[in-house]
Amino acid sequence: MFDLEEIVLRIEELRLELNKLSAYKRLADPEIIKASQELDEVLNQYNILLQKRATK
Repeated sequence: MFDLEEIVLRIEELRLELNKLSAYKRLADPEIIKASQELDEVLNQYNILLQKRATK
């Protein structure tokens, strides 16, 4: 499992990548969809980690 700081850095990397892709590809492009799904997965990990920390 990643720590919070690693997840935040990964979110920023994926967000920047998605923004770059969206500048020259259509939103329905498979590469955009894949990048968006990867970002969603990491955001879900982040939320799970925050919830676990809040319940401790």
